[in-house]
Amino acid sequence: MGHDFEVAIERRGTDSKKWSRYPTDVLPLWVADSDFAVAPAITAALAERIAHPVFGYATPTDALRKQLVASLAANYGWQIAPDDLLFLPGVEPGINMTLRAMLSPGDGVVVQTPMYQPILEAPGHWGLRRIDVPLQDGIAGLRPALGQAKALLFCNPHNPIGKVFDRTELTDIAAACEAADTLVISDEIHCDLLFDGRRHVPLASLGGAIAQRTVTLMSASKAYNVAGLKTAFAIIANPALRASVAGAKLGMVDSVNALGLAATQAAYAEGEEWLRGQIAYLQDNRDWLLQAVRTRLPGVAMHAPEGTYLAWLDCSKLRLNRDPQRFFLDVARVGLSSGDEFGPLGRCCVRLNFGCTRATLEEAVRRMAQAIASLT
Repeated sequence: MGHDFEVAIERRGTDSKKWSRYPTDVLPLWVADSDFAVAPAITAALAERIAHPVFGYATPTDALRKQLVASLAANYGWQIAPDDLLFLPGVEPGINMTLRAMLSPGDGVVVQTPMYQPILEAPGHWGLRRIDVPLQDGIAGLRPALGQAKALLFCNPHNPIGKVFDRTELTDIAAACEAADTLVISDEIHCDLLFDGRRHVPLASLGGAIAQRTVTLMSASKAYNVAGLKTAFAIIANPALRASVAGAKLGMVDSVNALGLAATQAAYAEGEEWLRGQIAYLQDNRDWLLQAVRTRLPGVAMHAPEGTYLAWLDCSKLRLNRDPQRFFLDVARVGLSSGDEFGPLGRCCVRLNFGCTRATLEEAVRRMAQAIASLT
């Protein structure tokens, strides 16, 4: 029996970061955290692990490594070795560990903007020089920037735009990075949430030289809604690069959560049917929202995401005298992510999370429409 994604899970009054940020009259559609109950297989795996009363330091099992190797092969046609995997408490630590291990202060790091805030801010943690390239400039914008940089912080599917890079685009990016001798740190955390029949292509799966210079970061956290279990993994084919990244823990990154490891294995081993149902539901939400923005939110334009459950809304034609995030919060009582968080190109924009029930999404749009109507 398929999961009913219309069922609303009450999250107020729990430890939910998403639902505790704002007062109870605000609908929170900001952080990338869905409102769906996890796949039954994950719940069962966690219950089985909890039945054992000891929760000491955990280590990834051979079974988990084999499962991820099999899943990457089945889902993406990507052949890796079990030893290529490095387990981490999150994608963000993996980004920062790699920057710390492989670059020196003053080195350039290319970022395609607008960009997820922790990626945008990561170079600054290590005294690196961030080089912003508008995502819309494509490979033509990337090539000259890569010539001034030691690393590319890549995000596919892209957050916040929701763009999914196809094989041709990835081949061009790989060639440009190889020509510039550039390291690639590829955040692919949303890789299992693609629409319209698309299939994710990991950049490193192209093989050859690009596989040897890429750190790929993935997690079950977004697709399977287990972000709070703090578990991710890096795929690094180059042994020397993998050793350098692993050595950059420097007392800041510890072992991975025992429950997160159990949930990750269950997700990839038994969660496929649930995931397919969620993707269908999210695609319906996306399509409904696209139509609603066109017909009910005059002055707002929505980029149609090809993946993720995040919608990028351009509110520039509203001609507000304040941040649109603040406007929709104060007037509509809808909590969105401010475009300013994603860099200068995000001004006049907001990011909306449609990983929620349709009823919640409809109510948010109703409130936003009413707020826009109050401007006239």
